[in-house]
Amino acid sequence: MDKSSQYKIFSDPIHGFITVPKGIILRLIDHMYVQRLRRIRQLGLGYLVFPAAEHSRFSHAIGALELCQRVLKNLKEKDTTISDAEVEATLIAILLHDVGHGPFSHTLEHTLIDDFNHEQMSLKIMKKLNATFSGDLDLAIDIFTDQYPKKFLHQLISSQLDIDRLDYLKRDSFFTGVSEGSVGINRILKTMRVFNGNVVIEKKGIYAIENYILSRRLMYMQVYLHKTVLGADSLLKKVFSRVEYLVNNGEAVDTPSMHLDYFLSRKRSARKGISDTVMSHYMSLDDHDVLISIKSWAEHKDPILRDLASRFLRRRLFRTTFLPQKKVKIEYEKYKSMTRKFLKSKGFPHDDESASFYIDADKSYSEAYKYKSESIWILEGRDRAVEFSKAADTRHIIALTQPVVKPYIVHLKDIDEHETG
Repeated sequence: MDKSSQYKIFSDPIHGFITVPKGIILRLIDHMYVQRLRRIRQLGLGYLVFPAAEHSRFSHAIGALELCQRVLKNLKEKDTTISDAEVEATLIAILLHDVGHGPFSHTLEHTLIDDFNHEQMSLKIMKKLNATFSGDLDLAIDIFTDQYPKKFLHQLISSQLDIDRLDYLKRDSFFTGVSEGSVGINRILKTMRVFNGNVVIEKKGIYAIENYILSRRLMYMQVYLHKTVLGADSLLKKVFSRVEYLVNNGEAVDTPSMHLDYFLSRKRSARKGISDTVMSHYMSLDDHDVLISIKSWAEHKDPILRDLASRFLRRRLFRTTFLPQKKVKIEYEKYKSMTRKFLKSKGFPHDDESASFYIDADKSYSEAYKYKSESIWILEGRDRAVEFSKAADTRHIIALTQPVVKPYIVHLKDIDEHETG
């Protein structure tokens, strides 16, 4: 039998040709839940800052699948006992790890459903698929939820140095053009091994790990928490906040997407779990539902919703101003007063509540390496592993592990222009 007929090949700009074995993994890739990820951008609103950042959650899932195949093959070559069933289950877990993401990824994660995170939905979907595939995902679910005895398999899916991060850092760096985020994936994968049941890195891979941590820090600063991305995120959330405000006050808001309307007509909650009905509507949502609705709202009779939606479509985003925490309250009140004056000059409602849809205060937070709670371990010799910061130039690494918290205010750019005009 021709071996090539047993595989399907995907061409990927990051990892080259990706070979996927036919069978349950390919059937899962072809399932509508996974195909939906083609219609969800990996970087949410990052494309508004980095024009080529149009890559999807689907391409990331396929890329992570490829890296997982490589590392499992490498671990087996280093005499780690991994059965064919464990290989397949781990590949399923990494393929489906992000299947629960909603439109624009993290931006709207807490907007549509209260007390929710995408990992909850991913697990719910995996269980639903498990029923569809007659229990073939049992082992994958155990690995995904860290219930399987071989802990290192879960660590490949979710840890300080997991396959998910290795792919998205390399992929996001490529599509944004931010070369500082490029990670030496192959060296990391080749130096991974299992020691005392956990994933560790051989000492010759220590500098690749240092580069990985630094790359994470730089990508957060330059891409994920870019000031314009924060402004765009805030604007989109304010659009949805205004819709919720109008609905709660009895105003009719036409939403072309029936599935998005399901969440906007009444706030849903995941506090007691996710119902099949909520999951069904959620899994019918993607970026297109949001965009077509915003196009409709840009013609709504409510002047604030119409203005916010139009600003989003025309990329007239909020401005983000970073400032010391002690100045946040003072600056917020200043900008609120200026916003009210601006809204009044445009004939818009200009009370405090109306102004609140044009201003917000928040903090950006990033932590490149949580060495105190989740560690990366370096193998020294044959029988000793040490935490990464103790195996490397400690002072330098400890500096990289410190959380970076940056308070900021988002506000109308128009204010500055109006005040100086």
